[in-house]
Amino acid sequence: MSVGAFIFDMDGTMVDSMPWHAQAWVEFARRRGMAIDLPDLMRRTTGRTAFECACELMGREVSEAESAQITHEKETIYRELFGAAFREVAGFRSFARAAAGRGLKIAVGTAGDRHNIAFTLSLLDMDPAPLAVVGGDEGLPGKPQPAIFLEAARRIGVPAASCIVFEDAPFGIEAARRGGMRAVAVCSSHSASELAGSHVIAAVRDYNELSQSNFLETLDVAS
Repeated sequence: MSVGAFIFDMDGTMVDSMPWHAQAWVEFARRRGMAIDLPDLMRRTTGRTAFECACELMGREVSEAESAQITHEKETIYRELFGAAFREVAGFRSFARAAAGRGLKIAVGTAGDRHNIAFTLSLLDMDPAPLAVVGGDEGLPGKPQPAIFLEAARRIGVPAASCIVFEDAPFGIEAARRGGMRAVAVCSSHSASELAGSHVIAAVRDYNELSQSNFLETLDVAS
């Protein structure tokens, strides 16, 4: 099957942000006097929408207002922490630019909300910019449901089977499978074994590895 588009998850895939999301949860819990099992919380929330994360945190269904308050507080902490140490996953921008130069459409499919998306994209300053960005506050279910990736494919007009998803988390890898898409595992926060699947065509630490392996040159790009 030829390839028409790349769909990138954002946190941990485009930018090396997951350690700061973890730190933000720790600080959020400290301010509220809450006890959290951080590894378990990260496992349950990575790839989920803000509302879903709030429900997982509280262990119950929360109201929209409570979710908004939790999200605002935690994500403000995250942006303050990561903004001071912002970095891409090594080689991402040059890889995405080279992919676009070969005629591949570039989209973003993230469970992050519009504020984190704006924060990330403003600092990344991608050239060219993604053709479509689908966020987790648009009313779609989070990963492992495939809705975010499928909507990204719809917006850029590329069949799901012709899209390759780039993901760093198990829920995202599973979402790609459920959406009928191939995937590349970006092992910035999980091991290759944790991101394995019959639809996973490569597992790398960063985009420099993909570039050095001539990954783009091996693809049959749809005309």
